[in-house]
Amino acid sequence: MCVEATPPPSSKLTRRGILAGAAALAGTMAAAGQATAAVGDHAASGLRAPGTTARGGHLVIRGGTLLDPATGEVTENAVVVIEDGTVRAAGRRGAVAVPQGVEVLDAHGRWIPPGLIDAHIHLSTAAEARDAVRKGATSARSGSTSFYQDIAVRELARHSPALAPRLKAAGVFVTPNLGDTVLADPDLTPLARLKDGVRSAEALRRVVEVNLARGADVIKTRVNERAGLPEQDPLTQVYSREQLAEIVAAARRRGKGVLCHSYSEQGCHDAVMAGIRSLEHGAFVGERTLHEMRRRGTYFTPTLTAIAGLAESSDPVLAERGRTYLPILKRAVLAAHELGVPLAAGTDSSGGVVDPIGGEVELMHSAGLSPLDAIRTATTGAARLLGLTRTAGRLTPGSTGDALLLPGDPLTDLTVLKRPVAVVRAGVPAA
Repeated sequence: MCVEATPPPSSKLTRRGILAGAAALAGTMAAAGQATAAVGDHAASGLRAPGTTARGGHLVIRGGTLLDPATGEVTENAVVVIEDGTVRAAGRRGAVAVPQGVEVLDAHGRWIPPGLIDAHIHLSTAAEARDAVRKGATSARSGSTSFYQDIAVRELARHSPALAPRLKAAGVFVTPNLGDTVLADPDLTPLARLKDGVRSAEALRRVVEVNLARGADVIKTRVNERAGLPEQDPLTQVYSREQLAEIVAAARRRGKGVLCHSYSEQGCHDAVMAGIRSLEHGAFVGERTLHEMRRRGTYFTPTLTAIAGLAESSDPVLAERGRTYLPILKRAVLAAHELGVPLAAGTDSSGGVVDPIGGEVELMHSAGLSPLDAIRTATTGAARLLGLTRTAGRLTPGSTGDALLLPGDPLTDLTVLKRPVAVVRAGVPAA
Protein backbone atom coordinates (compact mmCIF):
# COMPACT_ATOMS: atom_id res chain seq x y z
CA MET A 1 0.00 0.00 0.00
CA CYS A 2 1.33 3.41 -0.97
CA VAL A 3 1.08 6.79 0.64
CA GLU A 4 -1.04 9.28 -1.30
CA ALA A 5 1.16 11.63 -3.28
CA THR A 6 -0.06 14.74 -1.52
CA PRO A 7 2.53 17.29 -0.43
CA PRO A 8 2.80 18.25 3.25
CA PRO A 9 1.22 21.62 4.09
CA SER A 10 3.27 24.78 3.98
CA SER A 11 5.51 25.30 6.97
CA LYS A 12 4.09 28.83 7.19
CA LEU A 13 0.74 27.33 8.10
CA THR A 14 1.89 24.73 10.59
CA ARG A 15 5.22 25.83 12.02
CA ARG A 16 3.74 27.81 14.92
CA GLY A 17 1.55 24.93 16.03
CA ILE A 18 4.32 22.36 15.70
CA LEU A 19 6.76 24.51 17.68
CA ALA A 20 4.19 25.13 20.40
CA GLY A 21 3.45 21.42 20.74
CA ALA A 22 7.12 20.49 20.72
CA ALA A 23 7.83 23.24 23.25
CA ALA A 24 5.29 21.77 25.62
CA LEU A 25 6.79 18.30 25.22
CA ALA A 26 10.28 19.63 25.81
CA GLY A 27 9.24 21.58 28.87
CA THR A 28 10.48 24.82 27.41
CA MET A 29 7.67 26.87 28.90
CA ALA A 30 8.98 26.05 32.35
CA ALA A 31 12.51 26.76 31.23
CA ALA A 32 11.53 30.13 29.80
CA GLY A 33 10.16 31.06 33.20
CA GLN A 34 13.57 30.29 34.70
CA ALA A 35 15.50 32.20 32.06
CA THR A 36 15.34 35.61 33.70
CA ALA A 37 16.65 34.27 36.99
CA ALA A 38 19.28 32.16 35.24
CA VAL A 39 20.88 34.84 33.12
CA GLY A 40 19.91 38.02 34.97
CA ASP A 41 20.43 41.20 33.02
CA HIS A 42 21.69 39.21 30.04
CA ALA A 43 18.26 37.68 29.34
CA ALA A 44 16.34 39.01 26.40
CA SER A 45 13.22 40.97 27.31
CA GLY A 46 9.84 40.49 25.71
CA LEU A 47 8.53 37.71 23.49
CA ARG A 48 10.00 36.82 20.12
CA ALA A 49 8.54 34.96 17.19
CA PRO A 50 10.00 31.54 16.36
CA GLY A 51 13.16 31.79 14.30
CA THR A 52 14.32 35.15 15.67
CA THR A 53 17.50 35.40 17.67
CA ALA A 54 17.97 37.04 21.04
CA ARG A 55 20.92 39.36 21.45
CA GLY A 56 23.76 37.76 23.35
CA GLY A 57 25.54 39.16 26.34
CA HIS A 58 28.36 41.65 26.89
CA LEU A 59 31.30 40.13 28.73
CA VAL A 60 35.05 40.41 29.12
CA ILE A 61 37.00 37.27 29.97
CA ARG A 62 40.25 38.47 31.46
CA GLY A 63 43.37 36.52 32.39
CA GLY A 64 43.89 32.86 31.75
CA THR A 65 45.41 31.04 28.78
CA LEU A 66 43.57 31.22 25.47
CA LEU A 67 43.70 28.18 23.15
CA ASP A 68 42.95 28.41 19.44
CA PRO A 69 42.28 24.84 18.22
CA ALA A 70 42.66 25.81 14.57
CA THR A 71 46.29 26.85 14.90
CA GLY A 72 47.26 25.35 18.23
CA GLU A 73 48.33 28.83 19.33
CA VAL A 74 48.38 29.45 23.08
CA THR A 75 48.08 33.01 24.43
CA GLU A 76 48.86 33.57 28.09
CA ASN A 77 47.29 36.37 30.15
CA ALA A 78 44.62 36.73 27.49
CA VAL A 79 41.55 38.91 27.11
CA VAL A 80 38.39 38.03 25.18
CA VAL A 81 35.90 40.83 24.55
CA ILE A 82 32.34 39.73 23.75
CA GLU A 83 29.69 42.20 22.63
CA ASP A 84 26.11 41.17 21.79
CA GLY A 85 27.22 37.54 22.03
CA THR A 86 29.99 37.93 19.42
CA VAL A 87 33.76 38.05 19.95
CA ARG A 88 34.96 41.54 19.06
CA ALA A 89 38.59 41.08 20.11
CA ALA A 90 40.84 38.42 21.59
CA GLY A 91 44.54 38.46 22.40
CA ARG A 92 47.17 39.18 24.97
CA ARG A 93 46.23 41.57 27.76
CA GLY A 94 47.49 45.04 26.97
CA ALA A 95 47.07 44.47 23.23
CA VAL A 96 43.27 44.38 23.40
CA ALA A 97 41.13 47.39 24.25
CA VAL A 98 38.72 46.58 27.09
CA PRO A 99 35.40 48.48 27.09
CA GLN A 100 34.32 50.23 30.25
CA GLY A 101 31.32 49.19 32.30
CA VAL A 102 31.19 45.62 31.01
CA GLU A 103 31.00 42.61 33.31
CA VAL A 104 34.41 40.95 33.75
CA LEU A 105 34.90 37.23 34.25
CA ASP A 106 38.21 36.55 35.96
CA ALA A 107 39.99 33.62 34.29
CA HIS A 108 43.36 33.80 36.00
CA GLY A 109 44.80 30.33 36.42
CA ARG A 110 42.32 28.90 33.90
CA TRP A 111 42.57 27.75 30.31
CA ILE A 112 40.10 29.23 27.81
CA PRO A 113 39.19 27.10 24.79
CA PRO A 114 36.07 27.77 22.70
CA GLY A 115 32.86 26.01 23.67
CA LEU A 116 32.71 22.43 22.45
CA ILE A 117 30.41 20.94 19.82
CA ASP A 118 28.51 17.68 20.26
CA ALA A 119 27.79 16.51 16.71
CA HIS A 120 25.44 13.69 17.73
CA ILE A 121 23.13 14.17 20.71
CA HIS A 122 19.45 13.57 21.43
CA LEU A 123 17.95 16.53 23.32
CA SER A 124 14.28 16.01 24.14
CA THR A 125 13.83 18.25 27.19
CA ALA A 126 14.87 21.65 28.43
CA ALA A 127 16.68 20.00 31.34
CA GLU A 128 18.82 17.94 28.97
CA ALA A 129 19.60 21.01 26.88
CA ARG A 130 20.71 22.98 29.91
CA ASP A 131 22.77 20.06 31.18
CA ALA A 132 24.55 19.81 27.83
CA VAL A 133 25.61 23.46 28.07
CA ARG A 134 26.78 23.08 31.66
CA LYS A 135 28.93 20.14 30.56
CA GLY A 136 30.61 22.18 27.84
CA ALA A 137 28.53 21.62 24.68
CA THR A 138 27.66 25.11 23.49
CA SER A 139 26.75 23.91 19.98
CA ALA A 140 25.31 20.59 18.86
CA ARG A 141 23.64 18.58 16.13
CA SER A 142 20.58 16.54 16.98
CA GLY A 143 20.51 12.82 16.31
CA SER A 144 16.68 13.06 16.03
CA THR A 145 13.82 13.16 18.53
CA SER A 146 10.45 11.40 18.54
CA PHE A 147 8.12 14.43 18.41
CA TYR A 148 10.13 17.39 17.07
CA GLN A 149 11.36 18.37 20.53
CA ASP A 150 14.76 19.23 19.06
CA ILE A 151 13.21 21.97 16.93
CA ALA A 152 11.76 23.51 20.10
CA VAL A 153 15.13 23.18 21.83
CA ARG A 154 16.73 25.00 18.90
CA GLU A 155 14.26 27.86 19.35
CA LEU A 156 14.93 27.90 23.10
CA ALA A 157 18.64 28.30 22.34
CA ARG A 158 17.92 31.27 20.10
CA HIS A 159 15.86 33.06 22.73
CA SER A 160 17.84 32.14 25.85
CA PRO A 161 21.36 31.05 24.84
CA ALA A 162 22.45 30.05 28.35
CA LEU A 163 19.69 27.43 28.50
CA ALA A 164 20.53 25.37 25.42
CA PRO A 165 23.30 24.74 22.91
CA ARG A 166 23.06 26.25 19.45
CA LEU A 167 21.40 23.32 17.71
CA LYS A 168 21.06 21.84 14.24
CA ALA A 169 17.78 19.92 14.50
CA ALA A 170 17.10 16.62 12.74
CA GLY A 171 13.41 16.26 13.49
CA VAL A 172 12.17 12.66 13.45
CA PHE A 173 14.12 9.57 12.40
CA VAL A 174 13.66 8.22 8.86
CA THR A 175 13.40 4.56 9.84
CA PRO A 176 11.32 1.58 8.69
CA ASN A 177 9.24 1.45 11.88
CA LEU A 178 8.18 4.88 13.06
CA GLY A 179 6.14 3.55 15.99
CA ASP A 180 4.44 6.33 17.93
CA THR A 181 6.38 8.91 15.91
CA VAL A 182 3.58 8.73 13.33
CA LEU A 183 1.71 10.87 15.87
CA ALA A 184 4.34 13.61 15.70
CA ASP A 185 2.53 15.23 12.79
CA PRO A 186 -0.80 14.59 11.04
CA ASP A 187 1.00 14.25 7.72
CA LEU A 188 2.88 11.21 9.04
CA THR A 189 -0.20 9.29 10.18
CA PRO A 190 -0.96 7.69 6.75
CA LEU A 191 2.35 5.84 7.13
CA ALA A 192 0.91 3.83 10.01
CA ARG A 193 -1.06 1.62 7.65
CA LEU A 194 1.96 0.52 5.59
CA LYS A 195 2.43 -3.18 6.29
CA ASP A 196 6.16 -3.12 5.51
CA GLY A 197 6.81 0.23 7.14
CA VAL A 198 8.60 3.22 5.65
CA ARG A 199 10.41 1.56 2.76
CA SER A 200 8.93 2.69 -0.55
CA ALA A 201 10.47 5.67 -2.31
CA GLU A 202 7.22 7.57 -1.76
CA ALA A 203 7.13 6.86 1.98
CA LEU A 204 10.79 7.74 2.43
CA ARG A 205 10.27 11.04 0.67
CA ARG A 206 7.20 11.74 2.77
CA VAL A 207 9.11 11.56 6.07
CA VAL A 208 11.91 13.74 4.69
CA GLU A 209 9.45 16.30 3.32
CA VAL A 210 7.48 16.52 6.56
CA ASN A 211 10.72 16.99 8.49
CA LEU A 212 11.84 19.79 6.20
CA ALA A 213 8.41 21.44 6.30
CA ARG A 214 8.66 21.50 10.06
CA GLY A 215 12.04 23.23 9.92
CA ALA A 216 14.60 20.43 10.30
CA ASP A 217 18.18 21.48 9.53
CA VAL A 218 19.43 17.96 8.73
CA ILE A 219 17.93 14.52 8.10
CA LYS A 220 18.71 11.43 10.19
CA THR A 221 18.32 7.89 8.89
CA ARG A 222 19.74 4.41 9.43
CA VAL A 223 21.23 1.61 7.38
CA ASN A 224 21.56 -0.95 10.21
CA GLU A 225 19.59 -2.02 13.25
CA ARG A 226 20.47 -0.66 16.71
CA ALA A 227 23.37 -1.80 18.87
CA GLY A 228 21.70 -0.58 22.06
CA LEU A 229 18.78 -3.01 21.86
CA PRO A 230 19.73 -6.61 22.72
CA GLU A 231 16.96 -8.06 20.55
CA GLN A 232 18.34 -6.35 17.44
CA ASP A 233 21.40 -7.26 15.39
CA PRO A 234 23.35 -4.08 14.53
CA LEU A 235 24.89 -5.82 11.52
CA THR A 236 21.48 -6.40 9.91
CA GLN A 237 20.85 -3.94 7.08
CA VAL A 238 17.43 -2.27 6.98
CA TYR A 239 17.77 0.03 3.96
CA SER A 240 19.46 -0.60 0.60
CA ARG A 241 21.75 1.84 -1.16
CA GLU A 242 18.85 2.76 -3.45
CA GLN A 243 16.57 3.55 -0.53
CA LEU A 244 19.26 5.64 1.13
CA ALA A 245 19.80 7.47 -2.15
CA GLU A 246 16.09 8.41 -2.18
CA ILE A 247 16.46 9.93 1.29
CA VAL A 248 19.63 11.81 0.30
CA ALA A 249 18.04 13.13 -2.89
CA ALA A 250 14.93 14.34 -1.06
CA ALA A 251 17.11 16.17 1.48
CA ARG A 252 19.42 17.66 -1.14
CA ARG A 253 16.50 19.18 -3.01
CA ARG A 254 16.19 21.49 -0.03
CA GLY A 255 19.93 21.88 0.49
CA LYS A 256 20.09 19.57 3.52
CA GLY A 257 22.54 16.82 4.43
CA VAL A 258 21.92 13.37 5.87
CA LEU A 259 23.51 11.66 8.86
CA CYS A 260 23.28 7.89 8.86
CA HIS A 261 23.29 5.40 11.75
CA SER A 262 25.50 2.53 10.58
CA TYR A 263 27.55 -0.43 11.80
CA SER A 264 28.31 -3.11 9.19
CA GLU A 265 30.93 -2.55 6.51
CA GLN A 266 28.43 -3.17 3.72
CA GLY A 267 25.95 -0.83 5.34
CA CYS A 268 28.59 1.85 5.81
CA HIS A 269 29.70 1.51 2.19
CA ASP A 270 26.15 1.69 0.84
CA ALA A 271 25.44 4.77 2.95
CA VAL A 272 28.55 6.59 1.78
CA MET A 273 27.94 5.67 -1.86
CA ALA A 274 24.37 6.94 -1.50
CA GLY A 275 25.78 10.38 -0.68
CA ILE A 276 25.29 10.85 3.05
CA ARG A 277 27.01 13.79 4.74
CA SER A 278 28.20 11.91 7.83
CA LEU A 279 28.55 8.31 8.97
CA GLU A 280 27.45 7.73 12.57
CA HIS A 281 28.91 4.97 14.80
CA GLY A 282 30.47 2.96 11.94
CA ALA A 283 32.17 0.32 14.10
CA PHE A 284 32.98 -2.01 11.21
CA VAL A 285 33.68 0.57 8.51
CA GLY A 286 36.36 -0.81 6.19
CA GLU A 287 39.32 0.60 4.33
CA ARG A 288 37.54 0.82 0.96
CA THR A 289 34.77 2.87 2.57
CA LEU A 290 37.21 5.13 4.41
CA HIS A 291 39.00 5.86 1.13
CA GLU A 292 35.65 6.73 -0.43
CA MET A 293 34.81 8.95 2.53
CA ARG A 294 38.06 10.84 2.13
CA ARG A 295 37.40 11.30 -1.58
CA ARG A 296 33.87 12.57 -0.99
CA GLY A 297 34.56 14.56 2.17
CA THR A 298 32.13 12.40 4.15
CA TYR A 299 32.45 12.93 7.91
CA PHE A 300 32.86 10.19 10.50
CA THR A 301 31.12 10.65 13.87
CA PRO A 302 32.06 7.46 15.77
CA THR A 303 30.23 8.17 19.06
CA LEU A 304 32.84 6.30 21.08
CA THR A 305 31.10 7.38 24.28
CA ALA A 306 27.97 5.43 23.37
CA ILE A 307 29.90 2.28 22.47
CA ALA A 308 31.98 2.50 25.65
CA GLY A 309 28.72 2.86 27.57
CA LEU A 310 27.46 -0.45 26.19
CA ALA A 311 30.40 -2.21 27.80
CA GLU A 312 29.11 -1.06 31.21
CA SER A 313 25.57 -2.35 30.61
CA SER A 314 23.98 -4.82 33.02
CA ASP A 315 22.61 -6.66 29.98
CA PRO A 316 25.16 -9.33 29.01
CA VAL A 317 24.43 -9.00 25.28
CA LEU A 318 25.00 -5.25 25.30
CA ALA A 319 28.05 -5.51 27.54
CA GLU A 320 29.64 -8.02 25.18
CA ARG A 321 28.90 -5.79 22.20
CA GLY A 322 30.52 -2.84 23.91
CA ARG A 323 33.64 -4.79 24.83
CA THR A 324 33.91 -6.20 21.31
CA TYR A 325 33.04 -3.09 19.33
CA LEU A 326 35.04 -0.44 21.20
CA PRO A 327 38.58 -1.56 20.24
CA ILE A 328 37.43 -2.19 16.65
CA LEU A 329 35.90 1.29 16.48
CA LYS A 330 39.00 2.92 17.93
CA ARG A 331 41.12 1.29 15.22
CA ALA A 332 38.65 2.61 12.63
CA VAL A 333 38.91 6.12 14.09
CA LEU A 334 42.71 6.08 13.90
CA ALA A 335 42.65 4.69 10.36
CA ALA A 336 40.20 7.40 9.32
CA HIS A 337 42.34 10.11 10.89
CA GLU A 338 45.51 8.85 9.22
CA LEU A 339 43.76 8.74 5.84
CA GLY A 340 42.44 12.28 6.24
CA VAL A 341 38.76 11.44 6.74
CA PRO A 342 37.20 14.36 8.66
CA LEU A 343 36.16 13.43 12.19
CA ALA A 344 33.52 14.96 14.45
CA ALA A 345 32.91 14.26 18.13
CA GLY A 346 29.48 13.16 19.30
CA THR A 347 28.30 11.46 22.48
CA ASP A 348 24.96 10.03 21.26
CA SER A 349 23.56 11.04 24.66
CA SER A 350 19.88 10.19 25.09
CA GLY A 351 17.24 9.10 27.55
CA GLY A 352 17.77 11.90 30.06
CA VAL A 353 21.50 11.28 30.56
CA VAL A 354 23.87 13.82 29.01
CA ASP A 355 27.45 12.64 28.73
CA PRO A 356 30.10 15.39 28.71
CA ILE A 357 31.43 15.98 25.22
CA GLY A 358 34.87 16.26 26.80
CA GLY A 359 34.70 12.52 27.43
CA GLU A 360 34.35 11.88 23.70
CA VAL A 361 37.43 14.02 23.08
CA GLU A 362 39.30 11.95 25.63
CA LEU A 363 38.24 8.75 23.85
CA MET A 364 39.39 10.19 20.52
CA HIS A 365 42.80 10.65 22.10
CA SER A 366 42.76 7.10 23.43
CA ALA A 367 42.14 5.94 19.85
CA GLY A 368 45.46 7.48 18.82
CA LEU A 369 44.82 11.15 18.01
CA SER A 370 47.06 13.80 19.52
CA PRO A 371 45.42 15.95 22.22
CA LEU A 372 45.12 18.89 19.82
CA ASP A 373 43.67 16.78 17.01
CA ALA A 374 41.23 15.23 19.47
CA ILE A 375 40.12 18.71 20.59
CA ARG A 376 39.62 19.68 16.96
CA THR A 377 37.02 16.93 16.52
CA ALA A 378 34.82 18.84 19.01
CA THR A 379 35.71 22.33 17.77
CA THR A 380 36.91 23.19 14.26
CA GLY A 381 36.14 19.78 12.76
CA ALA A 382 32.62 19.57 14.12
CA ALA A 383 32.04 23.22 13.20
CA ARG A 384 32.77 22.44 9.55
CA LEU A 385 30.35 19.52 9.60
CA LEU A 386 27.59 21.68 11.09
CA GLY A 387 28.27 24.60 8.76
CA LEU A 388 29.39 26.78 11.67
CA THR A 389 32.97 27.60 10.68
CA ARG A 390 32.33 31.33 11.02
CA THR A 391 30.38 30.91 14.22
CA ALA A 392 31.74 28.16 16.47
CA GLY A 393 34.92 26.26 17.23
CA ARG A 394 37.22 29.27 17.80
CA LEU A 395 37.41 32.45 19.86
CA THR A 396 38.40 34.91 17.17
CA PRO A 397 36.77 38.19 16.08
CA GLY A 398 33.40 37.49 14.51
CA SER A 399 32.89 34.10 16.11
CA THR A 400 30.27 33.51 18.75
CA GLY A 401 31.16 34.21 22.36
CA ASP A 402 31.09 30.58 23.50
CA ALA A 403 33.93 29.70 25.86
CA LEU A 404 34.96 27.29 28.58
CA LEU A 405 37.06 28.04 31.63
CA LEU A 406 39.05 24.94 32.50
CA PRO A 407 40.98 24.09 35.68
CA GLY A 408 44.08 22.98 33.74
CA ASP A 409 45.83 22.57 30.41
CA PRO A 410 43.76 20.37 28.05
CA LEU A 411 46.81 19.78 25.86
CA THR A 412 48.41 17.82 28.68
CA ASP A 413 45.30 16.58 30.48
CA LEU A 414 42.16 16.16 28.39
CA THR A 415 40.11 15.16 31.43
CA VAL A 416 39.75 18.85 32.32
CA LEU A 417 37.35 19.20 29.38
CA LYS A 418 34.82 17.13 31.34
CA ARG A 419 34.81 19.50 34.31
CA PRO A 420 34.68 23.13 33.17
CA VAL A 421 34.82 25.67 35.98
CA ALA A 422 32.56 27.96 33.95
CA VAL A 423 30.76 27.93 30.61
CA VAL A 424 29.98 31.06 28.59
CA ARG A 425 27.30 30.81 25.93
CA ALA A 426 26.98 33.76 23.54
CA GLY A 427 28.53 36.05 26.13
CA VAL A 428 26.26 34.84 28.92
CA PRO A 429 27.70 32.79 31.82
CA ALA A 430 25.63 29.61 32.08
CA ALA A 431 24.08 29.12 35.48
